[in-house]
Amino acid sequence: MSKRIIAKVSILFLILSIFTGSVHAVDGDNNESDNDFEIVTDSKIETGDNYEKEEVRAIWVATVYGIDFPSMGATTDSKVLKKQIIDMLQNIKEMGFNTVYFQVRPSADALYPSKIFPWSKYLTGDQNTPPLDGFDPLEFIITESHKRDLELHPWINPYRVTVKDDLDKLPDNHPARMHPEWVVAYGQGESKKHYFNPGIPEVEKLILDGVSEILENYDVDGIHLDDYFYPGKAFKDYNTYKQYKGKYRNIYAWRRNNINNLIEKMHNLVKEKDEKLMFGVSPFAIWANNSSIPVGSDTNGSESYYKMYADTRKWVKEGYLDYIIPQIYWNIGYEIADYEKLLYWWSDVVADTEVDLYIGQAAYRTGNTDPTSPWYGVDQIRDQVELNRKTDNVGGYSMFSYGSFLKNPELMELMKELNKNSDN
Repeated sequence: MSKRIIAKVSILFLILSIFTGSVHAVDGDNNESDNDFEIVTDSKIETGDNYEKEEVRAIWVATVYGIDFPSMGATTDSKVLKKQIIDMLQNIKEMGFNTVYFQVRPSADALYPSKIFPWSKYLTGDQNTPPLDGFDPLEFIITESHKRDLELHPWINPYRVTVKDDLDKLPDNHPARMHPEWVVAYGQGESKKHYFNPGIPEVEKLILDGVSEILENYDVDGIHLDDYFYPGKAFKDYNTYKQYKGKYRNIYAWRRNNINNLIEKMHNLVKEKDEKLMFGVSPFAIWANNSSIPVGSDTNGSESYYKMYADTRKWVKEGYLDYIIPQIYWNIGYEIADYEKLLYWWSDVVADTEVDLYIGQAAYRTGNTDPTSPWYGVDQIRDQVELNRKTDNVGGYSMFSYGSFLKNPELMELMKELNKNSDN
């Protein structure tokens, strides 16, 4: 491949989910001991030499619920799946993107033949059923992406097991069925989901083994994680905490350490495979409000530090990542979480580190029919991309998600226009 984006690697990570577009007021999750937070300074990262790098113009292709792929619903027909992939990549290339984050593990499942996880029901309709003709979607999309000079990064959701209360419908050989003690239910009624318990060492090993399986078998350009870590403060893991708490005197710091450990170990795993491979995360954009932690952002929304136990700022300062893509899914000037303020905050976070910053943008919110909405038409995305390009330390963007462009031809044309003069 003639163009892969290669970063310096001397050191290396909607709303409340990637699929929602609202911000919620601070909900009390941050009533933890002040002793729980320790400032991590820039001093732990050596500043690299100045260098020019191609702008990252990325797009997420979501498979959970069949959001973007398979576009016509689950199927085992390899010919149909191949055509959809080729058509999709051709559209992505024509719009000027150069990187694809392809969701291969939406819910403890796989869009490739795995010895660890079952096939994804979103692909074939049944976790026991593979595609016909031995078809491997991940292998195919990697090959076709590289033909078009597109990078392909498998995107995994590490902890989610189910998106509704259907644990009993998983196949008998599913890790969650074989080890129900690893699973925690969260939520009530229709919103009830199941997650692997991050505090169990065997769960950490399962997730890392899953990444190793991908790295050993596929010519990927990196590994990508989204923003799903702990689902909330009410996660029922106190017994696990009592068993494994070690030096941690409160469950909140212990939870953060569990996620920190996973991120650091995954980074090391990726680099052990190949120093040129990229590892990154696309977290919820608000690490913490400055009303909670002084070095936080000038925002008033839910905080990943307290809600998901994801200390995303630490990951940057400690060099656990090659890149970070905060999901800033709000408009410029939004009172609770202003896109511009968050953009500048993240620019400051990555300054003097070797972690690249790309911005996650809400393409799915464009096309609002209300002329008074900031998301009316496509100007909001235009203004955001232009602001990105004027801002220090911002190396590109990622759009959520592919299907949004198919539904909005004006948005598709905008991307072609914005990227036509960019380096290809």
